[in-house]
Amino acid sequence: MKEFAVIETGGKQYRVSEGDTVKIEKLSGEHKAGDKITFDKVLLVDDGKNTDIGTPYVEKAKVTGSFIEEGKAKKINVVKFKSKSRYNKTRGHRQIFNTVKIESLK
Repeated sequence: MKEFAVIETGGKQYRVSEGDTVKIEKLSGEHKAGDKITFDKVLLVDDGKNTDIGTPYVEKAKVTGSFIEEGKAKKINVVKFKSKSRYNKTRGHRQIFNTVKIESLK
């Protein structure tokens, strides 16, 4: 069984393993390709034999990764509609995301 961790970033939780490439919510600040990123909000760590569950976070656990790129997701249409009143609005939205390659679980 492969070692994995559950991290929290951008209000969402992600299950990550070493070598994974993850699309996460936009990180604050400016980042360039190759920058090191440390996630210290680790909720769970599993090494195949032992499982550590945090309350709410596991102490001294860190997940490090490298920034790859910033991108935009596919466009979604947000529609507001009220029947019998000739009211409808359509708006488009593209969510910004960051791609991070997970390098190590500590």
